[in-house]
This record gives sequence, structure tokens and C-alpha cells, in this order.
Amino acid sequence: MADAAPRTNPLVLSIDAMGGDRAPGAVLDGIDIARVRHPGVRFLLHGPQGELERLIAGEAGLQGVVEIRHAANVVAMDEKPSQALRRRADTSMSNALDSVKNGEAAACVSAGNTGALMAIAQFNLRRIEGIRRPAIAALWPTMHGQTVVLDVGANAGSDARHLVDFAVMGAAYARVVFGLERPLVALLNIGAEEMKGNDAVKGAAQALREATGLPMSFQGFVEGDDISAGTVDVVVTDGYTGNIALKAAEGTAKLIQHYLKEALKRSWMSMLGAAIASGAFRILKIRMDPRSVNGGVFLGLNGIVVKSHGGADGLGFASAIDLAIDMAKQNIVQRIADGLKGVSAALPVPAESAVVEGEAAE
Repeated sequence: MADAAPRTNPLVLSIDAMGGDRAPGAVLDGIDIARVRHPGVRFLLHGPQGELERLIAGEAGLQGVVEIRHAANVVAMDEKPSQALRRRADTSMSNALDSVKNGEAAACVSAGNTGALMAIAQFNLRRIEGIRRPAIAALWPTMHGQTVVLDVGANAGSDARHLVDFAVMGAAYARVVFGLERPLVALLNIGAEEMKGNDAVKGAAQALREATGLPMSFQGFVEGDDISAGTVDVVVTDGYTGNIALKAAEGTAKLIQHYLKEALKRSWMSMLGAAIASGAFRILKIRMDPRSVNGGVFLGLNGIVVKSHGGADGLGFASAIDLAIDMAKQNIVQRIADGLKGVSAALPVPAESAVVEGEAAE
């Protein structure tokens, strides 16, 4: 992570207490873990005051760390984004975003409905000038460290223009989190050959190839197995494809853990070997645990928003908080906005391509 200027004021995060399948219990568990990892950080917790006060009363560690902000309503996990946007008033999600908008908090974290969170975030925080659609960027573990992958769920369909925007934002994000001057950027495709792919992918590739003076190195196309191989620093795709790839990778990690656990219990010899290699297996388990890399950053907004997986437990939610703190300390919104200045002029206008209309992928 690149160095950032030291903060003099306490860092405050705004938390949607009621977002996610396990809220508010998992949210409070995550805050409890995060406040140990990050002493001095404070939390604004948005949700029904009576319920949250009862839960926090039994958690001594949260006293003085959390401030409850009452919100009478909750955005349901299956609610349509358009519906959630119309009735956003006094919901825990909208109020959490408002705290970022008005400067009370440095970032917002929510495990709630992805489509609703993106819709309300765009309304409350607005997009960075020049960005047509925001995207969700995830840090993907690879053989060589990490790769930025976007979009992983904000847009069900994207045209060539959107993919070009994602490439520019992803490169700016990689410069911040990896400290790279010219990140390697590629488009996710069904093959590396130039003739493969749909119109959106081909149009975006043509525009990025023809651009001059971009602060990135465009590498063309990569396939799905290149993501975990870490062949490039940034992988660009639409939210529909990216979300499926992300969840397939999480499922694969769990499957391997399951197979490994079964194999180690198969005989007394395997159990003895497991005991001898327990330290190595512990490291492997940590690296393969999807909860350790939980959290996607909404790029392209005038404010930091981190989306936790809806099914995250306390440890997973704490990882999303870790990411929000990192992004706030790096002043990522301003640094991305600065990085985008002048970039549009360097890009040819990509050919128009069809976009599948729809809401967020998750």
C-alpha cells in the first residue's frame, strides 16, 4: 500500500447496522473485531436505536466506540433498487451514506442489498465528474499477491464506454493500493485472440489500444484462469460476469477446504501428517478463507463506500471495515479523481454497443 499523509483527527466510519443476511449480529461482531485491530477508530451505527442499544449493552468493548444513529426503516435484501431509492428516507442504508456525504464519516460500510446500495449511493454522493457508471472493485488473491477486478456486481450489463471507464478507474485504484506507476490492465474475455468477444469487449479494447498517454499498460485480453494466476494488475469486466466469477472462486475455495479436511481425516497416517504440518495448513486455511478478502469498493463516487458480502459473518465484516479504513487513510476518492483528469481526452470514443439493461448483479 502506498504511503499516505498521517491523519490528525480520529477516523470515523459510518456503518449500516441492518444490511446483510446476518445483521445486526454479524455487523456488531465485525465492529468488535475491527476496534481491536484499529484502536482509535470510531463508528456511527445506523439502525433502530432500541434494538441496537439492547445488543450493545452486553458488549463492554463497544462502549465509547460506537454511536447509535436511529433509523426506523431497513432496505430489504430482495428489494428492487428503484423501490429502495424511492423510499430511502430514514433507512439505515441511506442514513449511513448521508454521514459520508455531510463529512461526519470518512467511509460507509454495508452488507446490504447491492443494487439498492449502488442506487442510493449514486443519488446521495453523486459520481465523480466524467464517470458514466460506478463499478465495484475487489482485491482478488493471486499466485503473486493481489489483482484488482472490476466490475464485480454494480452493473448487470456494460457497453464499451463503461468498460473503458472501468479500466481507467481500476488503473487509478491499482496505483493507489499497489503503488504502481503503470499498472498492467486487461479485459476479461473468452479467449486472448483479438477476434474473440462481444461488441462491448472489442470496442473497449480498440479504444484502449488506440489511446496515447494513458497512465497504464493495456495488455489486451485475459481468460478466467488468468485472474488467479495474477498475470495482470487489473482485470476489467461487466458486473454480471464479474459477480459470477467472484462467487465461483469463493465456492471453489470452500470446496478445496472441504476436500482437504476430508483427506486429512481419512486415516491415522493422514491425521499424523496433518498434525506435523499443522502450521502450514493453518496458513493455507487463512489464505483460502474468502472472509479475509471480503469487501468491494465502489469506485467512481464522491465518497468511499465498501460493500461487504451479504452473507458475511463477523470476521468477514471486519475485513470490509479494514478495507474501508485503508481507503480512507489513502484518500482514495481524491487520488482517483486527480488520476482521471485529462484521461478522457486521451481516449478515442469507443463504438457504441448494446447494453443489457438491468439492476445490480447481486
